[in-house]
Amino acid sequence: MNVSTIGNREETNLSGGDAMSRYRLAIARWAPVPLRLIVGYGFLAHGLAKLSRGPDTFASVLTGLGVPAPHLMSWVTILTELVGGVAVLLGAFVPIIAVPLAIVLLVATFTVHLRYGFSSIKLIAVTSGGAQFGPPGIECNLLYLACLMSLVLGGSGPLAIDGWIRQWRKIGS
Repeated sequence: MNVSTIGNREETNLSGGDAMSRYRLAIARWAPVPLRLIVGYGFLAHGLAKLSRGPDTFASVLTGLGVPAPHLMSWVTILTELVGGVAVLLGAFVPIIAVPLAIVLLVATFTVHLRYGFSSIKLIAVTSGGAQFGPPGIECNLLYLACLMSLVLGGSGPLAIDGWIRQWRKIGS
């Protein structure tokens, strides 16, 4: 333990084996789990919403945006969001599935959201019917991209299929 005085307060630099450090390390390994849950659920919810409205409806949106092969890209996007959402929720193949998910986010960012700026919440008015919002900017897309990057670089955390596969491979070798 190293104690130093800064101004009128004493600061303690705890290193190595103190209880708080061990506690923080034990808790830190769980940090990816909430990221997996919210990002996985978010993609899954968006994929289900597109599927429930019908792929042709989403294809019409893509046509309006000038996306080539809109019917094919409608299905590709829906399946990417559904499969990717489930994979991220389960922590399965995250480094692989993050690539198509990031592509979906980047296409949405540059074709839809960028023109609306950064903020995802644009309060236009509050009426008797409730709050009315304008179109969202790129904020949420950037948050999703940051979460995906964190999961790829830092791992999927506990209770993840990726971890179980890694353990299974160690046992087999």
